Amino acid sequence: MWSFKNFKVVLLLALTIIALQSFTTKLLPKVFVIGDSISIHYGPYLKASLEGFFSYDRKRDKGEAIKDLDNPVGANGGDSGMVLAYLKELKDSTDFKTDYLLVNCGLHDIKRKSPNDSTQISLKKYKDNLQSIITISKDMKVKLVWVSSTPVVDSIHNKRVPFFRFEKDLITYNKAADSIMHQAHIPIIDLFTFTKKYIPDAYLDHIHYKKEIREKQADFIAGSLSSIFNCSKED
Repeated sequence: MWSFKNFKVVLLLALTIIALQSFTTKLLPKVFVIGDSISIHYGPYLKASLEGFFSYDRKRDKGEAIKDLDNPVGANGGDSGMVLAYLKELKDSTDFKTDYLLVNCGLHDIKRKSPNDSTQISLKKYKDNLQSIITISKDMKVKLVWVSSTPVVDSIHNKRVPFFRFEKDLITYNKAADSIMHQAHIPIIDLFTFTKKYIPDAYLDHIHYKKEIREKQADFIAGSLSSIFNCSKED
């Protein structure tokens, strides 16, 4: 016959299960993403792909960035100078906690107002900013992971928007970033090479990707993170 004692036992078991589930969730290492509109697009799929391995968060906003993906506001990390400034804010914040920083910048750095203008951020300044990003991540005692910038096709990009990007610049800046990260022993997720094999059919517009490609990018990044840190899924 059902008794109050039986009820207490069942309630205790239920509360124990809930507590264990909560404890397991808290144990998951946290990944915090700072990146441009490419990362905003693959973000929801990355969050899903990381479930059970990592908890996911990113630079946020109230929807400003998605209204104009070319404008680096809100959740859009923008160029390397903007990323550096945001990291300085996080460093000074007592509320911010993460285990891993997943960072990318480059596509906004190489923007030109015209073909003959200089890039938005010079190559030298880009290198200096990346060095500072590495230094700050070490000061914050978090593990930095670098994500390479995705491809540019001049003939597609420069016909569709009122500013310019060039493949030669992208390759130069990606190589510079790779060199700096290798020297600092920072893991690199080569999203450029992964994405390039789907070009040009992958494009949604001048630089962003169709849904199926975003999903593939997210799975690739999640797999890379799990491999880099030898993580197994929490059930």
